[in-house]
Amino acid sequence: MASQATPLLAEGTRHKLLDAAGQVFAEHGFKAATVREICARAHANVALVNYHFGDKEKLYEAVLKLSFGSTEPEVRALHSGLPPADAFRQGVLAIIRRILRPGRPAWHFRVLTHEMAQPTPAFSKVIDETMRPIYERVCALIGALLDLPVDHEKTRLCAHSVIAQIVHYAHGKQVNAKIWPELELTPERIEQIGNHIADFSLAYLTAAPANRKTVKKRTIRRNK
Repeated sequence: MASQATPLLAEGTRHKLLDAAGQVFAEHGFKAATVREICARAHANVALVNYHFGDKEKLYEAVLKLSFGSTEPEVRALHSGLPPADAFRQGVLAIIRRILRPGRPAWHFRVLTHEMAQPTPAFSKVIDETMRPIYERVCALIGALLDLPVDHEKTRLCAHSVIAQIVHYAHGKQVNAKIWPELELTPERIEQIGNHIADFSLAYLTAAPANRKTVKKRTIRRNK
C-alpha cells in the first residue's frame, strides 16, 4: 500500500505546487514571485520545489506549459492526412477547444499576459516546444490552399490572421463581455465559433488562388 500511495502523494504535491505557483506568478510576474510564497499557498516545504522541479525557473517553465495546455490534439488534427481544407478546419477547432475549454483557471491567461509583457528565457523554449510545430503546420496547410510556399509572406500573413481570430476570444474576454454580454462560451458556442473562423478563413483561402490567376490574366492582357 505504501509503495502505491507514495507516487500518488508526490503527484498531488506537484499539482498543488503548480496551481499555487500559477496563482502567484499571475499576480506578481516571474521576477517578483517568491518560492516561499508559492510553498506557503501550497502548504508545502520549500525543499519540495527543488525536488519536483529543480528551481524557480524550471517551476515557472512548467507553469507556462500548463497555461498553454496540451497541444497534442491540435498536432494530431493538423497532421490527420485529410485534404488541406479539412485538416485546417479540424486544427482550428482543436485549437479553440483548448484555449476556451470550460473550467480553465483564470490564472492561465494572466500568466501568459505577464509573460508577453515581460518575456523570460522560458518563453522561447515553451513556444518552440508547443506553438511552433502548430504554427508551421498551419502555414503548410495555408500554403497548400494558396498554392504558395510555406515561408511566403502571403502565407504567413494569412496564418497570423487566422491565429488572431482565435486568440481574440481568449484574450478579449473582458472586452467581449462589454460589447457582447450575451455571449456565453458553452461547448456548443465554442464549436460554432471554431467552425465560423474556419468558414470565414477558408472562404478567402480557397478563392485566393483563383482570384490571383484572374488578376494575372488581366495584367497580361493590359500589357499586350
